[in-house]
Amino acid sequence: MKKKIIFLIIFYISAIAVFAQPYQVGHKQKTFIDPSRSNRNITTEIYYPSNTAGNNVPLAPGQFPLLVFGHGFVMAWSAYADVWNALVPQGYFLVFPTIETSFSPSHLDFGKDIAFLVGAMKAESANSTSFYSGAVAPQSAVMGHSMGGGSAFLSVQYDTSITVLATLAAAVTNPSSILAAEGITIPSLVIAGANDCVAPPAQHQIPMYDSLSSICKTYVSVTGGSHCQFADYNLYCSIGEGSCSPQATITRAQQQATTFSLLLPWLNYFLKGSLEAGIQFQTLISAGAGITSQQNCSLVNTGTTEKPVDVAISVKPNPFSSSAIIETSLKLNDAILLIYNALGQKVKQINAVGGSEILFYRENLPAGIYFIILIQNNQQMASGKMAISN
Repeated sequence: MKKKIIFLIIFYISAIAVFAQPYQVGHKQKTFIDPSRSNRNITTEIYYPSNTAGNNVPLAPGQFPLLVFGHGFVMAWSAYADVWNALVPQGYFLVFPTIETSFSPSHLDFGKDIAFLVGAMKAESANSTSFYSGAVAPQSAVMGHSMGGGSAFLSVQYDTSITVLATLAAAVTNPSSILAAEGITIPSLVIAGANDCVAPPAQHQIPMYDSLSSICKTYVSVTGGSHCQFADYNLYCSIGEGSCSPQATITRAQQQATTFSLLLPWLNYFLKGSLEAGIQFQTLISAGAGITSQQNCSLVNTGTTEKPVDVAISVKPNPFSSSAIIETSLKLNDAILLIYNALGQKVKQINAVGGSEILFYRENLPAGIYFIILIQNNQQMASGKMAISN
């Protein structure tokens, strides 16, 4: 029964994160040249928001944040269709350097490639004659899987304009991504598979996370997840994973759905400034469905207004079947009360203009656990839980 509940949660999260897609996926290829490294050629696959799916189709109007993603060891960029199909339709550029695919890759050069492409794509946006003219937003993320995740750690030191770092099953590199993490202060999200036997979290992702100097960092372990299932099937990754243990105890689809349900709102918060996305991320972290996690911050407590001391929120009675009083120690002034279910879905929003009590009616909400978030002055002021009974 427990496994069935987790599966249903993941299914509905997948629908939230993937099915609502405002854009189609466009695709182009380009070779960039880095003159600082003897005119190094960096072959690149670029996926971008469009109103029509396909190769070389027009860009959708607007500006979109940039994500540069490093592939895993001896893995091609094409193994990451799950990544571009989840993120590009939500309004992101996704750029893949396609070199360093040999059995003796240079992690340092790959990290420099990732950083170089951040600047190169911004330069394309500043070029009035470029296909990408005016389309690349200032905000950017360096990302990657396995070797590419470790190389993303290395990349941050080479471009101070990079906004955030996000990795999937990042593997320790040479030079050390653990040492590189000590110099990283930007917001970071480190996602691991609990059953990763290729780059075990205890030797790879956790030391990198612990070494980060990020002002806001989050570590997520996908319960039962493996190393290779963050990507689509890849022969070399599968061979490496097939010879070690433990093996995955969830499917590839479940692992990817859980990953993108967290990654997308995290990116939306930091790269698009969506407070609601931050609330969604924190709600999913609190619910802990299919994951364990740790943080040194809360995404929805990073506003510019100082949070009052000891703001409390309570529900009476709790649990309840039809209605309840939500009380807070804060005098409400144009506040917003947001109610989220255990799937991270906002199910109700109540505007509160005065007093300190809100009468809450169940209406058509099903029985279950719900999360309460109180927002005032564009900042989370208090949070709590309530239970609706049958």
